[in-house]
Amino acid sequence: MISFLLLQQIAKLFLILLLGFLLVRFRLLKSEDSRVLSVVTLYLVVPCTIVNSFQIEFTRDRVQGMLLSFGTAILIHAIYITLTHCLRRPLCLTPVEQASAIYSNTGNLVIPLVLAILGSEWVIYSSMFVIVQQPLFWSHCRILVSGEREVSWKKVLLNVNILSVLVGAALFFLQIPIPSIVKEAMSSVSSMIGPICMIVAGMLMGNVDFKAVLCRPGVWKVAALRLLAYPLLILSILKFTPLSALAPNGETILLISLLAAGTPTAFTVTQLAQIYDKDGEYAGAINVVTTLLCLVTIPALAALYQL
Repeated sequence: MISFLLLQQIAKLFLILLLGFLLVRFRLLKSEDSRVLSVVTLYLVVPCTIVNSFQIEFTRDRVQGMLLSFGTAILIHAIYITLTHCLRRPLCLTPVEQASAIYSNTGNLVIPLVLAILGSEWVIYSSMFVIVQQPLFWSHCRILVSGEREVSWKKVLLNVNILSVLVGAALFFLQIPIPSIVKEAMSSVSSMIGPICMIVAGMLMGNVDFKAVLCRPGVWKVAALRLLAYPLLILSILKFTPLSALAPNGETILLISLLAAGTPTAFTVTQLAQIYDKDGEYAGAINVVTTLLCLVTIPALAALYQL
């Protein structure tokens, strides 16, 4: 049932993506105009969604679920980083390809899917994946793509998503309620996350030469790792080990972790490749292909998990 709901929700999101694509193709907007929406998403919509997800009752079951989700996110990233390091020479993976295989588009895709299918009270578990991923974006991922070895911990710790999680977690553990009018406003903003992320993705695809993209064999190599090989390994671990018994509703929590592990390549990889002039167009091509293919792979992963 969840796999069918996922297929429906992803199909809806892709229709919205198509609208963003058409805005650029019909020259009503430029692809670069998506930067404004990206800023709105990064600094307003995602933080509101994360903080709002922590506005739930403090219970022992929820804390156990958060710890399970957090530990699973660490395990997934450790496996992805280790596997990619081992495969980089046999598969001749470039730094951009390695980063694209490791890092997923959790914030922009999984959060809206969880919100639509399971409800706002479950978003807190996808936020645990964000907590683990964000520091890695600005340390390991940046080093991998740029080739530099210095880490700006100030940028890591002051990242808006990390701050949002810390604020939300503090409100949750101290059980400090947000005033109802503020909470309703945040909920309204949070409901925008799916549509606005897909419009941005569609606009970014507006100038893509799909023929050239599809002819690059490396794109398909990374897509196979990112959407099939790695998620299927994680699926086996989550399904055939007793991890789900570590917390109430463990199976659903691990499903959220699996969805986060199987999403398309993180757009942050494309942004870093553009910033450091490391084949940003190629990174964007990988992002486009994996985003399109996940319409099939994510529901299939959910169906296999539920068998």
